[in-house]
Amino acid sequence: METLGPAELETRFQDHRIELQAYCYRMLASPFEAQDAVQETFIRAWKAIDRFEGRSSLRSWLYRIATNVCLDMLRSGQRRARPMDLGPAQEPVASNLRELPETTWLEPAPDALLVSAAGDPAETAAVRDSVRLAFVAALQHLPARQRAALILCEVLQWKASEAAELLETSVASVNSALQRARATLGSVTPSPDRAALDAKPLSETDSELLTRYLRAFEAYDMTALTALIHEDATQSMPPFDLWLSGRDDVFAWWFGPGIGCQHSKLVPVGTANGLPAYGQYKPDPEGGYSAWAIQVIEVRGDKIGEMTFFLDTEALFPLFGLPLRLDA
Repeated sequence: METLGPAELETRFQDHRIELQAYCYRMLASPFEAQDAVQETFIRAWKAIDRFEGRSSLRSWLYRIATNVCLDMLRSGQRRARPMDLGPAQEPVASNLRELPETTWLEPAPDALLVSAAGDPAETAAVRDSVRLAFVAALQHLPARQRAALILCEVLQWKASEAAELLETSVASVNSALQRARATLGSVTPSPDRAALDAKPLSETDSELLTRYLRAFEAYDMTALTALIHEDATQSMPPFDLWLSGRDDVFAWWFGPGIGCQHSKLVPVGTANGLPAYGQYKPDPEGGYSAWAIQVIEVRGDKIGEMTFFLDTEALFPLFGLPLRLDA
């Protein structure tokens, strides 16, 4: 590697920040941990730069360090999950609303953290596909080294020999890990393949659908919402383990225990995990509106198929650039 001054080296590191954050997010399923992992990667790289001999590219070297950082962070063995990973759908009654503090939940990530705005459109679409909530959740079922091998070879399209060098193992071991990883993912429900293969950029029709959803949700218009949401739609609300299957149960919740969402305001925040996202604010009895959820919406066909309400407002609203309160 040519000799680089500190400023130029920092620039070279920063050139890889977004792709490394996407990699670490797939490994860790948390945007906060992914950012921490990349920062630790750069710290370790700075400390070891004198030992970097240029036998691989700077990018490959940073990926090797990032992988080791993620493996260190994953030693606890606790995987992040979605409510769907923990049990079947339940009845839409308040007694089923249980918070599980011992569960570490998958967290959404703004696309700006994971996708380069200047990237090639095809590459950008591929990145968005590979950070869909269902796919990232499915990855968490894999042991850490299998997870790394699968992401490197099947998401980032590295050769098995390149992944083997990075993971300091043999090509045969990488191929074996890939085989076991594919078998595990094949048994996971919902399948990550559907999330990846069905993913497509939002069309003008999709955008119109989402605009109608925003207006209908704010108006709590049952007739309009019925026309916009699939009959087999699902809803989940981390950190609660309750998830709902079917439009009837979703509406039974919205117009029952969840009636406090009536008269909410939705603020578009672009995309999260390749999907449209909104900040939801509920009416505050003291006036104005209080942060309630980051809604991540999956469009399937010509209707909405999945709604995830992430309720950790204190952490997530600042991440998405949103205030915790709105004036009336």
